[in-house]
Amino acid sequence: MLAIIGGTGLTQLANLAITHRQVARTPYGEASGALTFGNINGHEVIFLARHGYGHTIPPHQVNYRANIWALKDQNVTHIVSVASVGGIHADLTPGTLVIPNQIIDYTYGRKTTFFDGNNEHPVTHIDFTEPYCEEMRQRIMTAATDAKENYIDNGVYACVQGPRLETAAEINRLERDGATMVGMTGMPEASLARELDLRYAAIGVVANHAAGRGTSKIAISGNEVQTTINAAMGRVRNVLENIVALHHEA
Repeated sequence: MLAIIGGTGLTQLANLAITHRQVARTPYGEASGALTFGNINGHEVIFLARHGYGHTIPPHQVNYRANIWALKDQNVTHIVSVASVGGIHADLTPGTLVIPNQIIDYTYGRKTTFFDGNNEHPVTHIDFTEPYCEEMRQRIMTAATDAKENYIDNGVYACVQGPRLETAAEINRLERDGATMVGMTGMPEASLARELDLRYAAIGVVANHAAGRGTSKIAISGNEVQTTINAAMGRVRNVLENIVALHHEA
């Protein structure tokens, strides 16, 4: 079973024929919202809005453990995450789709593991050398090519705490650390998926130049960000249609 987790700008899938919704309660509390079951072009898929269907949950308060557990509980095996990011590298201009291959985690205070010693699971140290499933990354890129949508392969996702945006100096620091994009939701989502042996990869939608870069040299315009996201999400939906088809062919 394939699941899609939608971020900012993707709180619903217009191309998803919904069959039913199911409230997800887990040992870790409730997920961000009801799981939406349906199909895209006849292929079954589960959709979950990371920030809630009204976009009411800030990134640092998302119940990542409940979200991932709820999907696993529904026999999900593969996850495509869609998230908006700020472009640090010069190539990552607003509207670009990027398939990251690495993460640097700058978050704090989040529930980051299922293996915290407070349940029946023994402490487990997962290998996280390659944080994204390469099989899924390749499937996303094949789907983008089939959909005739341009994308950038590889990139380092810096996950920051939020919900505020970064200072120009912070972006300079992230760049020195090797990051090419910045977002607020990539962790611990990716590592929790790895803990439950789910094949997880992401599509980054560049919503804006990061602080101090390009059109964000002085400030980041919320209106421009929203306009960019709205335009890009149509392209993302095209890619997702092809991902779903490829997944069911595999």
